Amino acid sequence: MSKFSFVDLTPDSILDAVESIGIYAESGLLALNSYENRVYQFKAEDGNRYVVKFYRPERWSKAQILEEHLFAAELADAEVPVVAPISRNGESLFEHDGYLFTLFPSVGGRIFEVDNLDQLDVLGRLIGRMHQSAKVSEFSHRPTISCDEYLDTAKIQLQNSNLVPSSLTTAFYTILDMVIDKTKSLYQQVSTIRLHGDCHAGNILWAGDALMFVDLDDSRQGPAIQDLWMMLSGDRNNQLLQLDTLVAAYEEFCDFDHSQLKLIEPLRAMRMIHYMGWLAKRWDDPAFPRNFSWFADDKYWEQQILALKEQYSALQEPALKLLP
Repeated sequence: MSKFSFVDLTPDSILDAVESIGIYAESGLLALNSYENRVYQFKAEDGNRYVVKFYRPERWSKAQILEEHLFAAELADAEVPVVAPISRNGESLFEHDGYLFTLFPSVGGRIFEVDNLDQLDVLGRLIGRMHQSAKVSEFSHRPTISCDEYLDTAKIQLQNSNLVPSSLTTAFYTILDMVIDKTKSLYQQVSTIRLHGDCHAGNILWAGDALMFVDLDDSRQGPAIQDLWMMLSGDRNNQLLQLDTLVAAYEEFCDFDHSQLKLIEPLRAMRMIHYMGWLAKRWDDPAFPRNFSWFADDKYWEQQILALKEQYSALQEPALKLLP
């Protein structure tokens, strides 16, 4: 667990790791907002700014990480704007003191506005370009979005954590099981492609006058709609307008399977449950109780019971549908 929780990753070991590949920091390390991995920005003696990312041990294999890097390089070669790892002597993945790490150029930018239709139009075209390149081949090592991982495994992680208050256990797991069963009945025979996988506003930047994807850490096989649905917000009418904007722009570069619209609510349910399981599995990492203290409060679990009930209702609503 010590390696899993990064307790051995000290400032000195971080600098030693960076120096091991011939990069020498001129400034101090600025920790960036990442809980799954450890990510630091710094300025080097060569005048460039870099971001170094240390992968959480026991999460991805070397083959899986290298496949992520290859995907990023393929997108960059196809002129899809993405922050790809820096290669040093033909290598993009390095190891120091038992930790795998990667170096990126530091890229700044403005926050993407999910409620701005003009920006959604630009994003739809960008995702279409990304998916057109992604369809050329499939991942061999990285996983596929599945009910087993996102629902069943997540439930086991929650049960093993004992974080659900005993007074709420029956109510929580009753509605959880209802959502899981309904989601499984809807998420079947899904066509998949290589995805960004975690395409939300926090992983999209306006760099100058162009949008840019960052953080392919969750890239995997899955339905194309996965990279679109997290952009939807507001009531049903707002979501229809946003979805219509995204899909119309997307189809300028890539065919869109409209039958996947029925997967939006199942994918939302899977993300909700997977997120709880993700927090539960990492609770022994000191960074998690410190930054997610509400996860151990009764109030949080009461809110999750209500949220799961609302999601169960949403799973039974007709799927969003766009005009041909």
